Amino acid sequence: MFADRLSASAQAIQKHFDLVLAALDDVPVVDAMAHATHGGKRLRGFLVLESARLHGIDATHAIWPATAIEALHAYSLVHDDLPCMDDDDMRRGRPTVHKKWDEATAVLAGDALQTLAFELVSRAETSAKPSVRADLVLRLARASGVQGMVLGQALDIAAETAAEPLTLAEITTLQQGKTGALIEWSATAGAAMAEADTTPLQSYARALGLAFQIADDVLDVTGDSATVGKAVGKDASAGKATFVSLLGLDTARQRAADLIDQACDSLAGYGNDANTLKEAARFVVTRAH
Repeated sequence: MFADRLSASAQAIQKHFDLVLAALDDVPVVDAMAHATHGGKRLRGFLVLESARLHGIDATHAIWPATAIEALHAYSLVHDDLPCMDDDDMRRGRPTVHKKWDEATAVLAGDALQTLAFELVSRAETSAKPSVRADLVLRLARASGVQGMVLGQALDIAAETAAEPLTLAEITTLQQGKTGALIEWSATAGAAMAEADTTPLQSYARALGLAFQIADDVLDVTGDSATVGKAVGKDASAGKATFVSLLGLDTARQRAADLIDQACDSLAGYGNDANTLKEAARFVVTRAH
């Protein structure tokens, strides 16, 4: 059931992307945006759609913020892949935007995807209530900016030239911003749209986001680039501290499993309606890419 729902949500989001981008001018930067938003697990968008379903929000409304978060995530990947940051040539098994076009196009495509995300959340189709849309925008700005993802990225870059490797606590703080903040926004979006209590989904997302990053660190050690869809082994070769380097492979895997248990326990109040979100949590630590 989970695999089917994840696939269906990914297809729905891709279809919505196609419609949104088709309305824009046929210019290279839009082509680059389409390239950047193609493929991927769409886990963040799935969390938006599923949390909305959990709170009785129709998918015709939820598809807008679901597409928005995937646009914002895509922007972060386009910029993260640039030579001035992680300098990656492949993403999702395809050339990165700056390799297929050039660095200037990649910067502009990323900028455009970021602003598109806020436009999509702000659309009346997201919610008839301006206050709900404004709340989603505020939450997204905090999650994606210097209080969230950008802060995590800045800490990650600073760690590359730090005199000492990061501690476990410092890595946890870094990843709660870099990876966890957008996952938290996604998982709580449905509750925010319904003007309901976001606390249970916030707890779920915080545990899920950390487990997601630990799983990424494990894949960087155990995966192969063809399956993962991007370069692997870069953290070890760069001497970066990760959950795996600090905890060891087996302990890191156990830590991720414990976090998934915490995430699932946070959903107890939703009963069986939250089973798909629990399956999503388990998927995070068993995925191969």
